Amino acid sequence: MVKRLKLNEKTLRDAEPKPGVSYQVFDTEVIGFAARVQASGARTFTIDYRHAGRQRRMTIGRWPDWSVTAARERAKELRRAIDEGQDPLATREDFRDAPRIKDMIERYIAEHLPKLAKTNAGDQVSMLKKMVEPAWGNKLVTEISKSDVARFLDFVAEGRPRPCKQKPNNRARKLQGHKPTPIRANRMGEVLRKMFTLAMDWGWRADNPAQGFHRRIEQARERFLSPEELTRIAVVLDGAEDQRAASIIRLCLLTGARVGEVRTAQFEQFNLDYAIWSKPASTTKQRKIHRVPISQDVAAIVRLRRESVPRGNPWLFPGDTIGQPVREIRRFWVKLQKEAELPDVRIHDLRHTFASLLVSGGASLEMIGKLLGHSQMQTTQRYAHLMDSPLRAGVDTVASLLRPRPRLVQVGALGEVELPKSA
Repeated sequence: MVKRLKLNEKTLRDAEPKPGVSYQVFDTEVIGFAARVQASGARTFTIDYRHAGRQRRMTIGRWPDWSVTAARERAKELRRAIDEGQDPLATREDFRDAPRIKDMIERYIAEHLPKLAKTNAGDQVSMLKKMVEPAWGNKLVTEISKSDVARFLDFVAEGRPRPCKQKPNNRARKLQGHKPTPIRANRMGEVLRKMFTLAMDWGWRADNPAQGFHRRIEQARERFLSPEELTRIAVVLDGAEDQRAASIIRLCLLTGARVGEVRTAQFEQFNLDYAIWSKPASTTKQRKIHRVPISQDVAAIVRLRRESVPRGNPWLFPGDTIGQPVREIRRFWVKLQKEAELPDVRIHDLRHTFASLLVSGGASLEMIGKLLGHSQMQTTQRYAHLMDSPLRAGVDTVASLLRPRPRLVQVGALGEVELPKSA
């Protein structure tokens, strides 16, 4: 026979455990609400109910962590939900099994990032693992709101002290404070927007909380080398001891290619008869094959490299590790910066300089975009202002046609006398 009592604190204290068996004491006030006394002496609150013909039992909490009064109020709430046809236990199980942010990150990394360039994918993994997962990892995918995204991106934009080590070994580094990173926040927002879009496709949530995130203003860096600066670089490159690294810089200047594309170039990519460089999709940022014409100077560098590289080695610039291209030329570039007195110039600025020289030579933005491998025209638009000079020359030409011509006058006793045009 079912034991029923009006549960209270005294009833729970007086309930004696039975060796090797547990039993329930049901409440007389709420149907199905009971206190379960286990053989170990532990006491928990439960509610028994039927749903869709099945007998169900749901644990509310342990006593005395839950008081009898609190457990009874919770049981009343569950009872109302049950009477409305809901299954509270199934809801709890669904909550426990519901995908969390860390699950979304893992699936995003496994399914989406392999489609991207290796460098881009690695950068996104770093952002997700070091910033997103520590902040949101255990939250449900459905818990994140637009305000959560906004607060998180504000945090990213604030930056963090440099370096991120807790105990930097350099006194100058210890004195560095927070450095705002608005561009990083924009990139993070784009990653979150894509990830939540995929979560919608996976059926994990119905909306995208990162859609329309606040985008910070980005001041695009524009550094173009002057003819005098290019001359200084050429002198340093000619006298460099490491001609392998020097040739990489020369190709960056002569082709406008990214340093990674040059560093991983292979001989088979160059057709010297037709003067074409076919960059494979695996090395380009746009993940597409990019064919560009090359100058005779570039072809000459390729021929010289073919003579200096051991036969059978596919890399234009083989590295110190056998079977691999050169990994990085950072030290060489730092040395070049000092010798050429260009401390603020980055290797990527050589690409901007290449584009600026094309503009000054009369190339259109469409042509520049094709040579640089831009997948979006808006990327090429950053060089549009460099076309002001030819535009200004055209405006000056029109103005010269409309400008009043000087009149020839003769000054005499009667004053100024305009002479006939035939004069």
